[in-house]
Order: sequence, then C-alpha cells, then structure tokens
Amino acid sequence: MNATTPSNKLSAHAAVLATNLAFAANFSFVKMISPRPVAPLAINMLRVGFSLLLFWLLWLAAKEKQGIRREHIGRFVLCGLTGVAINQMAFIKGLTLTSTVHAALLGLATPLIITLFAVWILKEKLTLAKGSGLLLGIGGAVLLIASKTGTGAGSNPLLGDALVLLNAVSYAAYFILVKPLMQTYSALHVMRWMFTFGLLFILPFAWADTAAIGWEELSPGGFGALAFIVVAGTFMAYVFNAYGIRQLGAATTGSYIYTQPVFAVLLASFFLAETISLDKVLAAVLIFTGVYLVGRK
Repeated sequence: MNATTPSNKLSAHAAVLATNLAFAANFSFVKMISPRPVAPLAINMLRVGFSLLLFWLLWLAAKEKQGIRREHIGRFVLCGLTGVAINQMAFIKGLTLTSTVHAALLGLATPLIITLFAVWILKEKLTLAKGSGLLLGIGGAVLLIASKTGTGAGSNPLLGDALVLLNAVSYAAYFILVKPLMQTYSALHVMRWMFTFGLLFILPFAWADTAAIGWEELSPGGFGALAFIVVAGTFMAYVFNAYGIRQLGAATTGSYIYTQPVFAVLLASFFLAETISLDKVLAAVLIFTGVYLVGRK
C-alpha cells in the first residue's frame, strides 16, 4: 500500500468533499424523477448496474490480478448488502416518501449509530459527552420526525423518515465493515466486488420496476438528472469515498457527512423550492450538537 503524502491527503479531502456534494445533489435530482417516471427501485438498479459495468471496465483497463482471500468473502458480501443494497434501496425509497430536508438531516444519524455500535459491539466506554450527544441527537431526530414536513413533503413522511434511518444504520455498518478491506485491497477492487454482490441482492426487488420505466415521460432535464445520479452521484462518489477512506481513514471520511445537509438544503431550496421552518432548525441544532459531542476527543 502506498504511503500517504501531504499531496495525497489534500486530494483525498477534495475527493471526499466532492463525494458529499454529489450525494447531496442526489436528494434533489431523485425527487425530480421519482416515483414517476422512474420508480425508486429502478433508480437503484440503474445506479448499481451501470456503476458495476464501469468498475469492471476499469478493472480490465488496469489489468489487476488481485483475487479475494477466502477469509474476506463473507465481509465482501456484507459490504455489498450494507453499503449498496440496503443502504441505497432504503435511501431512495425513503427520500421519495419524505422531504429533502428531513432526509438530509436524518442522514446525520450515521455518526451517532457508529458510536452506538462502538459501545455495544466494541465495548467502548460510554462517556458523559458521548451519552449526552446520543441523547441530543436522538431528541433532534424525534423532533424532526414529529414536525410538519411542509413544502416538498412526500406521500408518507413517517415511513420515509424510518427508511432514511434504516439507510443510516446500514451505512454505519458498511463504514465499519469496509475499513479492513480498504487496508488490504485497492479501492477499485473493493468497489468492484462490493457492487457485484450488491447487484445480486437488488436484482430480485428492482427488475420489474426497471422494466416499467416510463422513458417517454422523461424530459431532457430528467435525463440529465438521471445521468448525474448514476454517474456522478453513484460511481464517482463511491470511488472518491473509497479513496478518502484509504487515505484519511473511516472516521475523517465519515465526518464529511456533516456537509451533506448544508449542500442538500441549499440545492433543494433552489431546485425544489423547499422551505426551512423553526422546528427543523431546532432539530438540526440538536443533531449537529449531538454529533459534535460523540465525536469530540
């Protein structure tokens, strides 16, 4: 594995920032084309299938000969399940059912859930700061879910919020599972196999919706949004994120998730005319404070 240089660190920070900007843009672009004419699961199928094709083409161009160690097969499968299948299906479906603001802020539950996993599974000490942070974060999430969604609300905000939280749990598990693989294999190798297993999990659920896409209903802007979601918001974002984890570590890379709500809300206000109410601002303050406390040294 190549040593991390100051130049590599700078490029890794830039890559991770670009990743979170792309993920944030997905919030608005998904709402523009889903649930009609492109169903949520169909978006997942296109995202994962196209990205997987690009990963395999890159592998052929790079002429990598690296295989998978037998003891890592199960971890690759779990990364495909948590980092691709559950994560993406829950996120896209949840986003179409709730507001962009809710989905963006609830996505901040990931660092809180990582802390819970660390205390529960790794038996890390639950300090006063961490305990207070978890309570504040949970309180903010409850306040957000109980608040009125207002402009841009989906058809079932409560279910949508629950699915976004499931996405956060799955993504937190992926961050923990993938770190040892990133230390052993190249980012391209990990992504290629993770998306391969992820597609196998998604295929049975998404095939029918993909075949029913209303291509004739998509406007030029809709095609552009779909292209962004598939290429920049999935393939490039995952590559950049993997590079960030390899160069900076999972904790630093994961901390950039705090920028997503800012980007997502700004873009949603521009593309979808969503508004921010006082209760959402209060919920955001509680969640941000909670995340700060659990991550503070």
